[in-house]
Amino acid sequence: MIKNFYKKLAAGAALFTVELLFVWVLFIACVVVFFYLSSQIAQGDEVGIDEAAFAFASSIANPGLNNFIEGITFFASRQFLTPAALLLVAYFVFVRKHRWYSLKVPVVALGSITLNVVLKYFFDRPRPILPLVEAHGLSFPSGHTMVAASFYGLIIYLIWHNVKVPWLRYTLVALLVVFVIFIGFSRIYLRVHYATDVLAGFAAGFMWVVIGIWFLRRLERYSRKEITPVLMEEPSKGE
Repeated sequence: MIKNFYKKLAAGAALFTVELLFVWVLFIACVVVFFYLSSQIAQGDEVGIDEAAFAFASSIANPGLNNFIEGITFFASRQFLTPAALLLVAYFVFVRKHRWYSLKVPVVALGSITLNVVLKYFFDRPRPILPLVEAHGLSFPSGHTMVAASFYGLIIYLIWHNVKVPWLRYTLVALLVVFVIFIGFSRIYLRVHYATDVLAGFAAGFMWVVIGIWFLRRLERYSRKEITPVLMEEPSKGE
């Protein structure tokens, strides 16, 4: 019994260490990628990957793929994400009754949208010419990609911590990662964003997820420390 307990404890510690290391590596990689791309854009340099990505998208373009891509990009639009976020908040408020999870959804979603608007106006990069669909606003970083990375990144976090069946957890996470990549590619395929806009959107979106969750978890722990002593003192006051 004792040996099994220590084995489980060691396995749990090892898993926590791996998760923490992965999050830090992801965060640092996102910071490096975003600042590298933003420095290139701020200097007005042409980035070869942009034209290469457009050329690849043109080489595989066909009417059937057009419909698929337009369907994919819809899942990062305001028309879909707004009701999806509200439903998720309602689920955690009324079904799971987990107020901190219900807070994470609007903080990550609204924070990502606000940060994207600020970054767009700061870099002031025009969109590519000759888009395949109507698009407005500035280009860097991609709003669809950044919000998708934040929102679906949060979903990945929730799945990782709440789905207990390993094969199902890994499958859902892998599918969501591929789905987010497709959303990013859809913006290049439709010529509404450069590849560098999309890569920066991924980086900024995932950065915001890590920052938002870290901040809320710290706030949650702090509130528990403040509330718990009060709850423990209440019975003695009534005696």
